[in-house]
Amino acid sequence: MSDDQRNAQGPLAGLRIVDFTRVLSGPFCTALLADLGAEVIKVEPPQGDDYRAIGPMRNGHSALFSVMNRGKQSVVLDLKQPEAVALARELCAQADVVVENFRPAVAEKLGIGYDVIQHINPRVIYASISGFGQTGPAAHRPAYDIVLQAMTGLMEATGSPDGPPTLVGEAVSDVVSGLFASWGILAALLARERTGKGTQVDIGMLDSTLVFNATSVSRYLFTGKSPARVGNRHPLSAPFGVYAAANGHYVLAVLNNKLFGKLCELLGRPELAHDPRFASDEERSKNEPILRAAIEAWSQQLTVEQVIQRLEDGEIPAAPIWNIEQALNSPQSLHRAVIQPVEDPELPGLRLPVQPLKFSSYPPMAVDRAPRLGEHTDATLIRLLGLSAEKIAQLRNLGAFGHASPTANRSQS
Repeated sequence: MSDDQRNAQGPLAGLRIVDFTRVLSGPFCTALLADLGAEVIKVEPPQGDDYRAIGPMRNGHSALFSVMNRGKQSVVLDLKQPEAVALARELCAQADVVVENFRPAVAEKLGIGYDVIQHINPRVIYASISGFGQTGPAAHRPAYDIVLQAMTGLMEATGSPDGPPTLVGEAVSDVVSGLFASWGILAALLARERTGKGTQVDIGMLDSTLVFNATSVSRYLFTGKSPARVGNRHPLSAPFGVYAAANGHYVLAVLNNKLFGKLCELLGRPELAHDPRFASDEERSKNEPILRAAIEAWSQQLTVEQVIQRLEDGEIPAAPIWNIEQALNSPQSLHRAVIQPVEDPELPGLRLPVQPLKFSSYPPMAVDRAPRLGEHTDATLIRLLGLSAEKIAQLRNLGAFGHASPTANRSQS
C-alpha cells in the first residue's frame, strides 16, 4: 500500500483544508492534520513561505520547511491581485477548514477574512493563529517565539538560580500554539457534525503558552508567588532532577515515600528514609541540597551507565541524558517509527517525523515530502474549480500567480 493510499484511509480522510499559514505555528498545525489524512492545500505568495529560505539547507531545500509542510499541496496565489483573491475564495468555498496565521486584520485586508469566507461557506471552520489573539490591547503586536517565552513567565522560570532567564531550547510557543490549533479545529469539526454550524477558532500564542505553563500557573494561583529559577531540579519535588555521575549526568525522578525508601536502600543509607528532614516530598524539597550531596556521594563513584542500570534494577525512575541523535535512533524510537523514510528525488535519504499517534482501526500513518513552490497550482485549479488550461494561462498572464506581464490587459478578466 502506498503512502497516499494509507493516508487516504486515515481518520481525517476526505477533510479538505485551505492553509494560508507560514513559518511555524500554522504550518505545524496543518502538518499534524495532513499526517492524519486531511487534504491540505497550502496557498503561498509568489516568493513562497519564508521558511523555504531558512536554513539548515540541503540541495536547496530547507529542513524546517520540509518538516513543517510535509504531505501538503502548494498553490501559488498573489493575493494582491483581485483575480487571485477570487480564486482563493473559491477554494475556501469548497473547504471544511481554513487556517491563517496573519496578524489580526491582515486576512480581512487581503479579502479572505472570516466574515467573507463564512458568508460564502457557512459551515467552514476558520482557525486564526496569532501572537496575542484576535482581540485585546496587544492584539496588533507582532510575535515570535522568543517574545512569547519572555512574556509568559517561561524564560523567567528557566535556568540556574544565579543566572539570567533562559530561552527554552525549542520553539515552544510556536509548537504549542500549532498543537492547540489542531485540537481546536477538531473540536469545532465535531461540534459542526452535531449542530451544522461553522465557527472561527481564535488561537493566541500568549494564551497557549500560558496554559502550557501548567505547573507554574497552578503554583501562582494557590500561593500568589511566581516560580523562581531552580536550575536542573524539579521546583517542587526532590530528589527529582539532574545529578552527577563519574563521567556525566543523569536524571532521577522520585515522587513518593515508597520510591524514596528504595533509593535510600540502594544508596546504602537506609536511615535517610526515617530522617525528619526527608519525611515527605515537601520536606525533601526544602532540604534538597543535603539530599543531593548524599545521592552524588554514591553516583559519582559510578559511570552513568552503571548508575542507570542499578536504578532500573531497583525499579527507580531514571534515565541517561541523550542528544537528539541518540533519542531519534534509540531502539524505542525506531520501534515506534517516530521518523520515517520519504521518497524525494531531490533529497535522497530524506527522513521526516510523523504524527505521534497510532489508531487500532486505521493503517499506520505515512508521511510525504513537502511540496515544491506552486507545484500543484494548475492541477488544483483544474480539479477543484474546473478551470480550463486556457483560463489558467489567462490568469497567469494577469499576474494572479505572480510575475504579471507588464503588457497584460486587465480588462480581459
